[in-house]
Amino acid sequence: MLDDLGKMQRTHSCGELRAEDAGKMVMLMGWVARRRDFGPLTFIDLRDRDGITQVVVNEELASEAHAKAKQVRGEYVIGVLGEVVLREEGQKNPKILTGEVEVSAQKIYIFNDARTLPFQLETATSDALAGEDLRLKYRYLDLRRPQLQSNLRLRHQVLQVIRRYMDEQKFTEIETPILIKSTPEGARDYIVPSRIQPGKFFALPQSPQLFKQICMIAGLDKYFQIARCFRDEDLRADRQPEFSQLDVEMSFATTAQVYVLMEGLFQRVFRLVGSELPVPFPRLSYEEALRRFGSDKPDVRFEMELQDISSALEGTTFAPFAAALEAGGEVKALVTKGGAGFSRKALDELQEFVKRYGAGALAWIKLGDEISSSLLKTLGHDVVIKISEAAGAERGDALLIIAGKSKTVAASLGALRVEVARRENLIPENVFAPLWVTEFPMFEYHEEDGRYYAMHHPFTSPLDEDLPLLRRAVEEGETEVLGKIRAKAYDTVVNGIEVAGGSLRNHRRDVQDLVFKALGITPDMARERFGFFLDALEYGTPPHGGIASGIERAMMALTGTDNIRDVMAFPKTASATDLMIDAPGEVDPKQLEELKIKIVK
Repeated sequence: MLDDLGKMQRTHSCGELRAEDAGKMVMLMGWVARRRDFGPLTFIDLRDRDGITQVVVNEELASEAHAKAKQVRGEYVIGVLGEVVLREEGQKNPKILTGEVEVSAQKIYIFNDARTLPFQLETATSDALAGEDLRLKYRYLDLRRPQLQSNLRLRHQVLQVIRRYMDEQKFTEIETPILIKSTPEGARDYIVPSRIQPGKFFALPQSPQLFKQICMIAGLDKYFQIARCFRDEDLRADRQPEFSQLDVEMSFATTAQVYVLMEGLFQRVFRLVGSELPVPFPRLSYEEALRRFGSDKPDVRFEMELQDISSALEGTTFAPFAAALEAGGEVKALVTKGGAGFSRKALDELQEFVKRYGAGALAWIKLGDEISSSLLKTLGHDVVIKISEAAGAERGDALLIIAGKSKTVAASLGALRVEVARRENLIPENVFAPLWVTEFPMFEYHEEDGRYYAMHHPFTSPLDEDLPLLRRAVEEGETEVLGKIRAKAYDTVVNGIEVAGGSLRNHRRDVQDLVFKALGITPDMARERFGFFLDALEYGTPPHGGIASGIERAMMALTGTDNIRDVMAFPKTASATDLMIDAPGEVDPKQLEELKIKIVK
C-alpha cells in the first residue's frame, strides 16, 4: 500500500547534507537510484535534482522501515525520516558532495512505485547510454540523469544573468508577436492557418528581426528579448526547428558598441562555469578566417592553420593540381605535427571524411625517417620536398593536401582540421577561446539557382566603402560585383561554435531598395512582403544595429557538448519529430473543415 504525503515536508535536499549536519533529524524525499541488501542492513541511494544521499536502514533499529525498504525498487518515489550520522573512515565517498554522511532511517514512506525502466539511467560512460530515439521517447526519464539536470539548471542561471545584465545596461525587455506574416527569404516558415479568415495564414517567426527594428523606429532605443524562434529547415546536431535566442537591438549603435556590450555579457555568462574570458575578443575578417582556418567559425584553441602551397606547384603538369590552379582555385595543405605516424587506414578514413565536403581526393606526405607520399610517383622527390618546405612542415609531420575551388578547399580542410585535432587530442579541455568574425560578404552566389542570396538577411547594411559597388550592381547591371560587397555583419565564435550573430541595419529606404533589387525582389514583391516596414523607414528611422545569441548554441559551448538536444528540455529528433508526444500528428477532420483545408495525398 502506498503512503500519502499528507502534511510531511522535506527538510533538506538529497545533495545538501554535510558533516556539520550530523545528529540532525531530517526528512528526505526523492527517487531510489539504487538499493543494496546486506542481510539486516539495507542501503538506498536516494536521488533528487541536487544529488544523492546514502540511506542505511538497520533491521535492529527500525524493523518496520527495514521491511518497507525491502519493497522498494529503482525509481520508486519515497520519503525517509532519519538521523544524519557520520560515515566511518574508509566508507566515505569523495565522489559525491554528501559522501561524508548518511541517513540512518527510522521511517520509510513509499509515495509511488515505478515500472521497470526501458533503459538504465546510470551508465559507466556516455557511449553506454541507450539509443537517443528511445531516450527521447521517454524524455521524462532521460531528464532524470544528473548531467541533463545540471545542463538545464545552468541554462536557467544563464538566462538570469542575461536579464540582470541587460537591465543594468538600460535595455527594455519587449515581447514581439509569435503569429506573424510569412516573409519567405531564408529558411522555410512554419505556417499556421487562420480559421477566422479562411485561405489566409500566419507564420511562426524565424526571428523577431523586423519587429526589433520597428522598436528602434518607435524610439524605444534599447530592446532585448529571450525570443522563441521557428525554422522549418533540415536539422543538424546544432539545429532544432524551435529554439531560443537572446535578441538585441540598439539605436545609434556602432559595431564597437555592440562588441563591448556582448563581450561584457559573455564574460558574465562564462563566469558561471569558472572561466574568465579575456576582453577585447580577437577579431578576424571573414576572408582571413577562411584563408587561415577554412571556416567562418574557427576553433582557435589549437593552431594548425591552412597553408597555401600553390607557389610550390607553379608550372605543374599533375592534372588535379594543374586544373585547380588554371580554374582560379587553390591547392592548400594542413600540417599535422607528429602526423608522420598516421597509418594507411587512418589516411583512408580521412580521405572518406573530406569527400563529404566535396573534395575529390586527399593527397598526403609523411616526413618520417623516410619520406612517403601519395605524390612521389607523379611529382617526384624534389617537388614533394619543395611542397613540404612551402608548408613549413618539419621532420615527423604529415601534410594533408586538397586542390579545387577555393570554397571546396576551405570547407574540406576546415572540417579536416577539426577532425584531425579531435582524433589526435590536440584540443585543450576546459579552455574557451572567443573571437569576432567580421566583414561577412553581403551576398552569396548559389550556383544551383544561378542567383545571389543575402548571406545573413536582406536588412543588413553594406560597408560604407562598398556602397558604390551595390549601386553599380543595381543601377549599371554589373551583378558580378555583388560577391565583392562586404556587410556590417559580425559573429561571435567560441570554440568553433557560432554563439551570436548580428549586423548594423539599413536605416535608409533608398539603400534598402537597392538591396531588394540586388536580390531580385521587385517593388511589388517588396510591398507585399515588407510594405509596413518600408513605410516605417520613411518616418525618421535612426541608425541602428544589434545581434542575436542562440541560447542553445551558447549552452553547447558552456557545457562542451556537441549535441544541441543535451541542453534542451524537450527537443525534436533529426527529422523534426517529438517522439514523446508523437508530434506532428494528424488532426480531426472537423478541424480541417473549419480551416477550409483539404489534405491531398
